[in-house]
Amino acid sequence: MTRHRISILVAALAIPALLAACTGGGGSSLPTIPVITPGPSVDASAEPTHPGPTYPPGCPTAQPAPLGAGDVREVTIDTDKGPIVIEVKGATSPIATGNFVALADCGYYDGVVFHRLVPGFVIQGGDGQFGRSPDVIPDLVGTGGPPYTIQDEPITAPYKRGTVAMARTPQPNSVGSQFFIVLDDGVADALNSAQYGYQIVGQVTSGMDAVDKIAAMPNSGTPNNAAIDPVAMNKVTVSTP
Repeated sequence: MTRHRISILVAALAIPALLAACTGGGGSSLPTIPVITPGPSVDASAEPTHPGPTYPPGCPTAQPAPLGAGDVREVTIDTDKGPIVIEVKGATSPIATGNFVALADCGYYDGVVFHRLVPGFVIQGGDGQFGRSPDVIPDLVGTGGPPYTIQDEPITAPYKRGTVAMARTPQPNSVGSQFFIVLDDGVADALNSAQYGYQIVGQVTSGMDAVDKIAAMPNSGTPNNAAIDPVAMNKVTVSTP
């Protein structure tokens, strides 16, 4: 399969004082850093800045169909730290849930890692560029995604421990494949009041112990909190409960 040539959109990674006043478990002050990440664009004529990953055959190349309001899916992420089970309800964010389920179902997330670990805040993953590139460039970790982005939607539920939501840039309609899992109820107010809404796709119903183990792995510290020994999503499966 011909490799997509990826040109990275360079974007600012700042949400002013997003978490400056928040505290997580243990009462320590959380770092003022964003959840957002730049998304890629695909340009077959552009000179690649680095080797692009092979986009899995059968994965969507444009915004997938939304989930119906009554649709529920169970997404299971198998990791070396244990399985993580996520309940996905179409009524929460039809477009974002349809996208998340489609990417999980086509194998996009298989082998992709949790590249960002912020204890007391979130773990973040879904960067297919980092997960598959034969020549990883550290400065570009967290910038990968599919060859499209999806439309924004209103946030219809509060964030809490175990909430799974999509990462994005400050630009409208910039969600791709990256997502994060909230680690602590204490960050909910900051996320709920953030300038940019992060579309919620699900809730962890089993496996928060695995999420916590991943969050406790070594990271580079602020501001990037890059995972030093990233934990992979070995296999991601979708079922209908």
